[in-house]
Amino acid sequence: MSLNLKQNDLSHVVAADREHVWHHLSQHKQYETVDPRVFVEGKGLKLWDANGREYLDAVSGGVWTVNVGYGRESIANAVRDQLVKLNYYAGAAGNVPAALFAGKLIEKMPGLSRVYYSNSGSEANEKAYKMVRQIAARHRGGKKWKILYRERDYHGTTIGTLATSGQPQRADQYGPYPDGFVMVPHCLEYRKQWDVENYGERAADAIEEVILREGPDTVGAIILEPVTAGGGVITPPEGYWQRVQEICTKYNILLIIDEVVCGLGRTGRWFGYQQYDIKPDIVTMAKGVASGYAAISCTVTTERVFEMFKDAPEDGMSYFRDISTFGGCTAGPVAALENMLIIEDEGLLENTIRMGERTLANLNALMEKHAVIGDVRGKGLFCGAELVADRRSKEPADEKSVQAVVADCLAQGVIVGATNRSLNGGLNNTLCLSPALIATPDDIDRITGAIDSALTKVFA
Repeated sequence: MSLNLKQNDLSHVVAADREHVWHHLSQHKQYETVDPRVFVEGKGLKLWDANGREYLDAVSGGVWTVNVGYGRESIANAVRDQLVKLNYYAGAAGNVPAALFAGKLIEKMPGLSRVYYSNSGSEANEKAYKMVRQIAARHRGGKKWKILYRERDYHGTTIGTLATSGQPQRADQYGPYPDGFVMVPHCLEYRKQWDVENYGERAADAIEEVILREGPDTVGAIILEPVTAGGGVITPPEGYWQRVQEICTKYNILLIIDEVVCGLGRTGRWFGYQQYDIKPDIVTMAKGVASGYAAISCTVTTERVFEMFKDAPEDGMSYFRDISTFGGCTAGPVAALENMLIIEDEGLLENTIRMGERTLANLNALMEKHAVIGDVRGKGLFCGAELVADRRSKEPADEKSVQAVVADCLAQGVIVGATNRSLNGGLNNTLCLSPALIATPDDIDRITGAIDSALTKVFA
């Protein structure tokens, strides 16, 4: 595929971008001397920019979103047809795609039953926090209002969700934050905090220690990513999740699973928590729910949680008095329905498992070749390689060198990611891969081949 663009065909677009667009995660001083990158078209895993240059996208839209790939006409057509028929009505009433997608979604999530719509992962998590707080106010005598979160996990960009950011550089300069959010230790065994054999159980026991310190009657919920995403692609050690579940049951603590990144097939199951036999009370999701074809997020709960908001119909303050304006858009659920159908019809869960195994095998082979790779980890098509200056000491590789690897891959036409402005102590040192679930063996080999070449060049 070729866009046949001349160098200056879209110069007016680039100029408008430079003058008026405030980009995410960007220091804009650079755009005084270089053009911002403007993407024009995508198909499958490939992207083309305003200069007509082709890239292979190994990060699904930059932030792990485009699960079924670019250029899906069936999703675009479904959205177009729905918008003509009915584009919006506030979530106080229902609509056809919202009802149908909720039904399809719950089929994939045994034990859960209710879907609350909003429009971003941050908002989905905010809803969960508000549910916990309202349950505490109405059913716990004002107690059990604290929410635990884990070091290195990330749950959103609002002030409320940044209060649960286990990534200090994300939260820095945006405080002060509201009270009642308490951090528990991370579970990355590679950078272990305890010298024990059963590391997963020990890391989970650290959660119990925080609960006992804070007081079990003050803790209402804990929110965790099934696989930590932007904090370094951390897969939990064996025994971790079983012990977490036991602790939550023991102290009557609601378990919130943040599936904003891992949901809708990223790990090879519909949801990441299903890899670990977890029984959550609340599950949040966004990103891959509609693969970026429309904005949508969901906060999904058990019937037990839902029932606590309908116990006193005579009380005008008893129900969940929340609203998400764009949670009433029909484009999101209709795109999500088609997105789910594609995953099913094309066997993308199975493909994710196979291609994930290939990615990890390739990365492990690179670790044998390059001493700078200290650890390889991942689940499905969500993989990471942590770069170190010294394997024995595990001293992190210099962040500028890590970013130089990313830049060199980009120069080769392959877009890879790395932990970025997240962690202190030089720990923004993990390369992150999350190609679309349609990735082929050739795609995987090209991605890891680019990393191989970049490591050779940067760390020669």
